[in-house]
Formats: sequence, structure tokens, C-alpha cells
Amino acid sequence: MALSLKEMSDRFEIQDMLYHYADIIDRKAALELTDIFTPDAHIDYSAFGGTVGDLSSTIDFLKEALPAFSATQHLNANIQITVTGDTASGRVMCFNPMEMPLGEETQVFMLGLWYVDRYRRTDAGWRISERKEEKSWVFNVPDFMAL
Repeated sequence: MALSLKEMSDRFEIQDMLYHYADIIDRKAALELTDIFTPDAHIDYSAFGGTVGDLSSTIDFLKEALPAFSATQHLNANIQITVTGDTASGRVMCFNPMEMPLGEETQVFMLGLWYVDRYRRTDAGWRISERKEEKSWVFNVPDFMAL
């Protein structure tokens, strides 16, 4: 089925927002997530031991958790977006290698996950209104993390 110019534009705007989210997380700039999520967003990071809650509690969690990693890369792929008017849903694959200092050494480990999202068009553009992580796989995770 052919997409309208409007739907193509909406999909590209959402996709750009998703890449911006990954960049914010990798730069450890959690406060910038107010440009990505709706103020009433529900965010569920429990698949890997994170929090479940609103935007404020998620930002607080990330400000505390992200400094533990010396490097991360959230690589998004297989972005599936369905737009219905001013709302949309999506499923986004994420490959996430992470580096963590452990004493004088570092350990690189990897997470495979899906983001299952709901999006809403706002006056400021598309925003994530709901995000849930789904665990796919883990590799070489430090013993104490037990994901």
C-alpha cells in the first residue's frame, strides 16, 4: 500500500525522534528527555532491572544509573511504525553494547532488546507517550548485574 506524503513525514519525524533518544541516552543527558517524552509518559525499563513510572522518576533513575557506564551505544534498527492520525505505535530493535569499569579493568557487554512504544503528536512535534523495554538477549553481562 502506498504511503501518503503526510504519513511518510510523520514516520520520518518519529524515526528522527527515536535516534535523538538514543543519542541523549548515550551522552548521559537525561534531562533532555523532556524533548522526547510527553509530560504524562509512562516508561517501563523493568526488563533489565530499571524503573517503571513517569518521566520525572525515569530521569532521576537515569541520572543515577548512566554514570556507571564509561560508554554505551544504543543502535536502533527494524523500526516499525504505524501512524493513525495524531497517534502512532512502534516497535524498535535496539542493539546496546555497553562498557563498564570494574576496578582497574573494563568489561564490555551487550544487550538485545525491543522498545514497544506509543507516540503522540503534540504542538512541539511527535513525542513518546509510552515506552516499554522487552528483553531479547544478553551477552557477557557482569556477574553482579544478573540480568
